[in-house]
Amino acid sequence: MRSSHPRSAAVAALVATALATGLLAGSADAAEGGASADAVRIHDIQGTTRISPLNGKAVADVTGIVTGVRTYGSRGFWIQDPDADDNDATSEGVFVFTSSAPTVAVGDAVKVSGTVGEYIPGGASSGNQSVTQIAKPVVTVLSSGNALPAAVSINEYSVPAEYAPAGDPAAAGSVNALTLDPSRYALDYYESLEGMNVKIGTSRVVGATDPYSELWVTVKGWENTLKRGGTLYGSYESQNTGRLQVQQLAPVATQPFPVANVGDKLTGTTEGPLDFNQFGGYTLVARTLGTVKAGTLAPEKTKAQAAGELAVATYNVENLDPTDPQTKFDNLAKAVVENLASPDVLALEEIQDDNGAKNDGTVSAEQTLTKFTAAIAAAGGPAYQWRTINPENNKDGGEPGGNIRQVFLFNPLRVSFTDRAPGDAVTATAVTTGDKGQAALTHSPGRIDPSNAAWADSRKPLAGEFVFQGKTVFVIANHFSSKGGDEGLTSVHQPPVRSSEAKRLLQAQAVNGFVKSLLATQKDAKVLAVGDINDFDFSGTTAGLTDGGALYPAIQSLPKAERYSYVYQGNAQVLDQILTSPAVKGFTYDSVHINAEFSAQNSDHDPQVLRFRP
Repeated sequence: MRSSHPRSAAVAALVATALATGLLAGSADAAEGGASADAVRIHDIQGTTRISPLNGKAVADVTGIVTGVRTYGSRGFWIQDPDADDNDATSEGVFVFTSSAPTVAVGDAVKVSGTVGEYIPGGASSGNQSVTQIAKPVVTVLSSGNALPAAVSINEYSVPAEYAPAGDPAAAGSVNALTLDPSRYALDYYESLEGMNVKIGTSRVVGATDPYSELWVTVKGWENTLKRGGTLYGSYESQNTGRLQVQQLAPVATQPFPVANVGDKLTGTTEGPLDFNQFGGYTLVARTLGTVKAGTLAPEKTKAQAAGELAVATYNVENLDPTDPQTKFDNLAKAVVENLASPDVLALEEIQDDNGAKNDGTVSAEQTLTKFTAAIAAAGGPAYQWRTINPENNKDGGEPGGNIRQVFLFNPLRVSFTDRAPGDAVTATAVTTGDKGQAALTHSPGRIDPSNAAWADSRKPLAGEFVFQGKTVFVIANHFSSKGGDEGLTSVHQPPVRSSEAKRLLQAQAVNGFVKSLLATQKDAKVLAVGDINDFDFSGTTAGLTDGGALYPAIQSLPKAERYSYVYQGNAQVLDQILTSPAVKGFTYDSVHINAEFSAQNSDHDPQVLRFRP
């Protein structure tokens, strides 16, 4: 008997009762009309690979105990055979897809006939693994009120350290045909428990409650732990195998989902079927949900710049437009003043046009920026001025009709902007020789190489010249292409296909080339490339930006435990960056954690601030 399926006295009694009633297949004493001696068992359906050996085939009289009922979304219920086989690779649970609200209850002993299938959440193009299920079922309830099979404990000792096997090259990197090795690979371990009743004990929250009523925990409290409670994603090889998504079976309307922030604890026992879904992979769908014990995590506040320091920041404000509630403007403004200490230059990403997602050809963002700068002043901040370039309608990606763009805000009492033949959406700025032989931009503000195919349906970088205490500083505001289309970490392909990287690499190379042209004209030019790079500090995108020593990722000056600006599926990671040219020396850097770790967010990104003396 596999050790990961403990059989308590209660389960043994259940088996005896089931045998007496003809519930379990293979019983020589099965009641008339019950399962036959060679009837299919759940572990026969699940098999030892991710794809059922009975995929597409009809099965009859599959028996088990109902361990969970889902009445919303993908409606159906989970059943589990309480009498496990001796193979760790085979699951004893399976989902029964009913399409309409199920009529069974937890604890029912049932007999199911139907067709075995493999459902891929998100479709085949998503790269997601499939869920083995029985569809078009005919269900017979044999008895009710039965004890449930004992839950398998998922904990730091049971989850392997290695994440996944390398996919079969002959099958385009797919792991579907590989025999599961649950003692070696975390993904194989979770797959071997697909559909089964599982539980976790008290666990640290590493991904805050989101709008979809789900959170992430880690069952490995020591795994790449951050001081503020998260789990650091520091390389493609370190996937943090202890992460697990938690949802609940009960509809939120009848049982509110708890609000949790990173660093909180989900205490007690959380128990229910192990599912696989489109947006999180393996998910414990809680029939019994633990209690959230709040921690002490608070939003950070950065140090104010000294009189002789220039403070430059970047902040993705998540599709800000005038139709957003005033509270969003006020909260973002308060963060600029109180958490970012009113930086001298603030590069904004995701400023939308004056009517947001209304797709009517509007591209101006004057109302958006007027409303935001007024909110900053009302919060006690400076009277920021701004510079930007309106995009062509629906040519820069993002929400259709929203026309997001980058914007420079600057405090005119501390820094001046050099306006030089301001560019437009399609005109490229270039490097020329200005006064005293120093580098200058032909258009300030101006866009970098907007006709380059790298920027098709993506935000074009905005470049500008600033003067602080007589010294020129070039700032390039970026918002590279998103990771949309990339496969998740739990993909059927291992390693996952990250198709979006190709475009970001081209974008990085374009910005790198522009910086090199500045440095070729003025070796000691002070250049900051800032923004939502949408990629990690260890990625090929960052390598493209830093090629030849043109730029340095300033976030790498921080201790590893501080290198993150975003939390995704329980992984704290870098997406937002400020990169510096060699002449920018003696800087201090801060990733200001005010959003990504919290359930209540003004944006899903944390802003970044760099201070230095030009």
